[in-house]
Amino acid sequence: MRKQENEPDRVRRHTDPVVLDRIDEKIERNIRFYATQAPHALGNRITELENEWDLERVLEANAATLALSGAVLGLVSSKKWFLLTCGVMGFLFQHTVSGWCPPVPVLRRLGFRTRSEIDREMFALKVLRGDLQEGSAASAEQHLAV
Repeated sequence: MRKQENEPDRVRRHTDPVVLDRIDEKIERNIRFYATQAPHALGNRITELENEWDLERVLEANAATLALSGAVLGLVSSKKWFLLTCGVMGFLFQHTVSGWCPPVPVLRRLGFRTRSEIDREMFALKVLRGDLQEGSAASAEQHLAV
C-alpha cells in the first residue's frame, strides 16, 4: 500500500489504498497482457478505453438521474421528494470541491477509474502499438492531448 498525501489527483487521493493498488495493478496487468500475449488486439483495446466511462461521467449520470427523479416526484407526488434533488446536488457539489462524496468509494470498489487512469493505460498501449514512432514532437503532443 502507498501513501496518498502527495497524490495530485483528488479522487485518487481520497481512494482507499487497497482499491487504488487494485486499480493500478489492473492497469499494469492489462499493459503486460497486450504487450506480450495480444499485441494484435491493441487497436480494439484502445477503442474500448476511448469509450470507457470514467468515474466523473458515471457520477454525473447517476446524479442527474436521481436529481431529475426527485424533481419529478416532488412535482407529482410529494414535495418531500425535492429533498432527494437537494441531497444529490449537495453530493455533486461536495465532489466538485473535494474530489470525494459518498458514492465515490462504492464506484471505485466497483472498478470505475478516473480519466487519468484510463488515459495512462491508453497512452502505454499506443506507445506499444508504435503510434509515437513517427519521431516528431508534434505527433507526441497530439497523442498526449488525447
